Amino acid sequence: MIKTIRQAIEAKESGFLIKNSIFLPFHIELLSVWVGKDMSLVSRPDLLTDFSGSSADIHIREGASYTNLIFPHHKELKKEYGNFKGHIILYGSEKGADIFDKKRRHYVKLSFDDDTFNVSMEMIDDPFYL
Repeated sequence: MIKTIRQAIEAKESGFLIKNSIFLPFHIELLSVWVGKDMSLVSRPDLLTDFSGSSADIHIREGASYTNLIFPHHKELKKEYGNFKGHIILYGSEKGADIFDKKRRHYVKLSFDDDTFNVSMEMIDDPFYL
């Protein structure tokens, strides 16, 4: 069964990480992807891609019940952003939802802060105020 973004996060499920590839337990219609640094109170997330043109910053693959995001310009996301160094923020909606309805769009913060290759997920209100 395909879970919604909200169902997966409320159930405290986690994704997992293999080098530069993140697997998430839901489908998402991505609008933009941000990378944030956790090292400073004044740091702001940087837009990684907004999917305009032929962006090669992220490749997206979907399975029956998951989304796989591949970041080809990174070798190991855990080394770059793990242990409270940073996070990735996805902005999107449920697959097939009306993206023009603001209530259907979500910011999802992905973190790699433990010693495993789990990806923790949480919904946030604004990526600029974490």
